[in-house]
Amino acid sequence: MGYDSFGLPAEQYAIQTGQHPAKTTEVNIARYREQLDNIGFSFDWDREVRTSDPAYYKWTQWIFLQLFDSWYDHAAQQAKPIAELTARFATQGWHPTDACALTGDVEEELGAFTAAEWTAFDERTQQRILQHFRLAYLSEAWVNWCPALGTVLANDEVKDGVSERGGHPVERKRMPQWSMRITAYAQRLIDGLDTLDWSESIKEAQRNWIGRSEGALVRFELKMPLTPALSQGEGEMPLGPDASAGSPSWGDRQGYLTADAKKAGKLHGFARDMRKDPTEAEERLWQQIRGHATGGRIRRQHVIDKYIVDFVSLPKRLVIEVDGGVHLDRQVEDAARTERLKELGFDVIRFTNEEVLTDLPRVVDTIKATLATRPDHKAGKDEQAWNEDLS
Repeated sequence: MGYDSFGLPAEQYAIQTGQHPAKTTEVNIARYREQLDNIGFSFDWDREVRTSDPAYYKWTQWIFLQLFDSWYDHAAQQAKPIAELTARFATQGWHPTDACALTGDVEEELGAFTAAEWTAFDERTQQRILQHFRLAYLSEAWVNWCPALGTVLANDEVKDGVSERGGHPVERKRMPQWSMRITAYAQRLIDGLDTLDWSESIKEAQRNWIGRSEGALVRFELKMPLTPALSQGEGEMPLGPDASAGSPSWGDRQGYLTADAKKAGKLHGFARDMRKDPTEAEERLWQQIRGHATGGRIRRQHVIDKYIVDFVSLPKRLVIEVDGGVHLDRQVEDAARTERLKELGFDVIRFTNEEVLTDLPRVVDTIKATLATRPDHKAGKDEQAWNEDLS
């Protein structure tokens, strides 16, 4: 016998009554036990479970970590440690044609990269890539969001557009959500039905629920540049090893296309993903400096050379970085990144997550003051033509 006692009902009752949920949960469980004993049911109470008991939910947390730190090896038909995959990337890189053989999936959004490129990626970019493989992964999904309850609701918790509990308005919203890559196990689940002593009708219902299907994939090679060529003399800035802030190519191409042309395809994709899922500090700062709030246009998650910088004012050649705790262990890499950006004509100012979250006005004033002291580089034609809002 068990009690699903760790969820929205207990939380809402605590809010409504002002009582601690541990107390009300204990009282309710005792009442359930009393009623079951009075009815005469016989249970082995030594095996009782409660989802609100730390001795129970520590195992749900443990299971999640196992899933998060694993990927599904299609060839071996089993989960393996994510460390094996990162080791493979460090020695062999990755190409989309590896997907079916390696994972059984088609990773259309994940571009190819070499072992050297994988090693050069910063920690955040590497983690973005690994989200394509982890059995428990973070992605954006359409959900039933209830602002009043402050939570996502299942379909059966929503009636006529309002929450079943409390009658609060519910909206469809795209939000970051944890998902499980259960489709990787589709064939194993179907094969396992043959070993179960169940009725055929139940097995067929399970097959339909699993929903495995066969299809075909056709790939076409397109002979076209990775980025748009706006006109002769404009387009992707060639920031290769020979490029520098003083080179003719820099002066001739002052647009926003500042990525290394060889890496632009995959890096622009990573940058788009990172804009959809900013850190709390990045989002708060972005709301204060976006558009022309600082007196000039700011872009976020922008590709420069082989790096994705947090924020940049291209006319002022100023990069603004917001560093989390991981950067304490990446000071050498960050110094090399800053040096490279300076070679390309950019200055870099850095703030920690804590600075942004606890003293945002000062951070914004510092950015405005720094921008005000820097010369303004006149925007080229491509900067004007591609003045879209990357929000």
